[in-house]
Amino acid sequence: MIKITADSTCDLSPEILKAMDITLVPLYILVGDKTFRDGADITPPDIFHYVEREGKICRTAAVNAYDYQSFFAKYSPNYEAVIHICLGSEFSSCYQNATLAAQSFSNVYVVDSQNLSTGSGYVVYEAALMAGEGLPAKEICLRLEELIPRVDASFVIERVDYLHKGGRCSGLEAFGARLIQIKPSIEVINGKMVVGKKYRGGFERCLEQYVRERLLAKEDIDYSRIFITYSTCPEPVLAKVEETVRRYADFKEIIQTKAGCTICSHCGPNTLGILFKRKNNKK
Repeated sequence: MIKITADSTCDLSPEILKAMDITLVPLYILVGDKTFRDGADITPPDIFHYVEREGKICRTAAVNAYDYQSFFAKYSPNYEAVIHICLGSEFSSCYQNATLAAQSFSNVYVVDSQNLSTGSGYVVYEAALMAGEGLPAKEICLRLEELIPRVDASFVIERVDYLHKGGRCSGLEAFGARLIQIKPSIEVINGKMVVGKKYRGGFERCLEQYVRERLLAKEDIDYSRIFITYSTCPEPVLAKVEETVRRYADFKEIIQTKAGCTICSHCGPNTLGILFKRKNNKK
């Protein structure tokens, strides 16, 4: 058997993790002089409490090589192989640290997802499906290498103050965005996070426009699966987003999942994205 593991930033639901036997390594969340493990000692509501109620800044820190080595040591002896999918190497040193740790094991493979949240989670999900089909580890890694550039990941952020507090946009930009009600989209392109289109108006209206533009009349979308990933979002808004997805695209599977502490600490509440894959045009 092959064991699939991943960084906690993949944002797959507990139900998916259990059903597919995926085990996560928690990143660290730093709040003042305290250190927490993502998803184990701290959750997104805690993040929002610290920021909104206590005025604290929450930061993230990578898993170190020692932690990865200890983690791999639990599974390497019991499985034919361990395939670990990391948060994109442009966002963190996790991939570098995991690769270093894996050198101590002959059957541990480390994959750079070149993505975040369920952009990375999409890769993890596919790896677990292939492991369940009995594919050998090297074949799975080769297929993931082909898949990774085809993952389409983006989010819309209602508030930019979390980006500002995390040093990812200036105070002037944050003030201007609030003043004219701009909701920026964040896209992952070539493994890097970039600012995409800036939507204007109410959050629900912006999300409808965002989903329509990402999905409408696109010929290269693979309609097997789409993730709707969110930090916090009112149920009527989520229902409206899923309805909009169904209106413009016929996905076989629509999976809603909540964003973890990393996305929440950087992007804040009312952040929502749709994540899917594009067709392999080389075939």
